[in-house]
Amino acid sequence: MAFSLSSTLIPQSKLPSLQPNHLNPRIRNPSSVVVIKCESTPSSPEADSSERNSKLQIGSPIIVTEAPKTLKTAASVPCLRLNEGLVKEGDVGRIVARKPKDVWAVRLAIGTYLLDGKYFRPLDLRES
Repeated sequence: MAFSLSSTLIPQSKLPSLQPNHLNPRIRNPSSVVVIKCESTPSSPEADSSERNSKLQIGSPIIVTEAPKTLKTAASVPCLRLNEGLVKEGDVGRIVARKPKDVWAVRLAIGTYLLDGKYFRPLDLRES
């Protein structure tokens, strides 16, 4: 996701009638204020991922598109282990929960694991 910054200079006459010390107590008499705005502009791969994430919800079926190198269990005390053929490309599962940073708890046939969103895609049952 790309970020763009834009700034605007607002003269004091256009500001609401606030005392200068409400803006910043160190500034005695501001003549103008600079407003900086940060906006996100989605690039194409991440735009697809945000569109894909909007389709995902608890209970959604998924299909693994790439086998992760390591697996983390979704237990109350998680266990990290190497993926030695446990989760393979083409495995199907269901989303159980969403975690921060595009990580999802997915119930597979062998158990429930935390998978990053880049390793799977929603399964469209109408494709077959």
